[in-house]
Amino acid sequence: MIYKDFQDLKLSALGFGAMRLPTVGGVDAQVDEPAAKELVDYAMAHGINYYDTAWGYHGGHSEAVMGRCLRQYPRQSYYLASKFPGYDLSNMGKVQEIFEEQLRRCGVEYFDFYLFHNVCEMNIEQYLDPQYGIFDYLTQQKKAGRIRHLGLSIHGSIHVLERFLEAYGEAMEFCQVQLNYLDWEFQDAREKVALLERYHIPVWVMEPLRGGRLCQLSEEDAAVLHALRPKESPAGWAFRFLQSIPSVGVTLSGMSTMEQLQENLSFFETEQPLSPEEWDTLQQIARAMTGGVPCTSCHYCTSHCSQELDIPMLLKLYNEHTFTGGGFLAPMALSALPADKQPSACVACRACEAVCPQQIKISDVLADFSQKLHS
Repeated sequence: MIYKDFQDLKLSALGFGAMRLPTVGGVDAQVDEPAAKELVDYAMAHGINYYDTAWGYHGGHSEAVMGRCLRQYPRQSYYLASKFPGYDLSNMGKVQEIFEEQLRRCGVEYFDFYLFHNVCEMNIEQYLDPQYGIFDYLTQQKKAGRIRHLGLSIHGSIHVLERFLEAYGEAMEFCQVQLNYLDWEFQDAREKVALLERYHIPVWVMEPLRGGRLCQLSEEDAAVLHALRPKESPAGWAFRFLQSIPSVGVTLSGMSTMEQLQENLSFFETEQPLSPEEWDTLQQIARAMTGGVPCTSCHYCTSHCSQELDIPMLLKLYNEHTFTGGGFLAPMALSALPADKQPSACVACRACEAVCPQQIKISDVLADFSQKLHS
């Protein structure tokens, strides 16, 4: 196992994510605890010492299951992470209540790592609002030793991350980012990593395989990569990409089967970063995979929009929503916008299309986006 230095700790470069534990009958809220324990035992025996859970994973059962799975091991032999569930705005005034319950669920007296969960457009105002006391309470718990290291996870835009760091950056010790070779450009992960590097905040990785999507390459793409590294699997390429980014510390992977765990462990026996040619090849594959509306964010359209819509942002969310076949990212970002700035607010005047260098049929795209969101 590769270990990464973090302050005075050595963390396993592969972390065990507890969002995709084995389940009974495919029901997310019914964790197959014996199978989960078998995975945790194997992970512990093979050098993984970082375990990441959260309030809402598996219908609220992940924290308790992980607590029971880890309880047999000395508390100093593993690092446990959980998160404040700010993805649900009804939780904002309950930070103390939730934190105490999380400790109880996990059966521990402290969390080694604790995060502001899912900082995004939907909740940035509440996270920054002192009336909820979230930052103050969590920093107090850190001073009391009940949180050893404080950080955040980010699903929002680079602008949301900038606002959060401007307010709390000095107190943040790590940041969890959706990072993989697809999202390096597609979700602006490159800019987020660069911003975090300016703040000297190490990067934790989530979604390294994009929910398994990067294990399912086309025959053509797989052949291109095979020619460069004949012994590397598609999953291996995804992890080698991450091993090429110096600021990456822990890479979290949600592993549901022993086969997945064993394969992922093999990628962290040695670091094998990409050559410049290999890096460029992966980026070419990523661009072809995402495709979508070819917006370049020139913003010519916005100066001609009678509704003053942020068209480049909407087109970017459209590409995300279309590529993933739905998902939560686009609806989450749009939830922060008033009704008159939603895709449905487009009146199809086509003034934007008259000045679009890419000749995008913007009104048609926004109409399709609105339909997809409400279908």
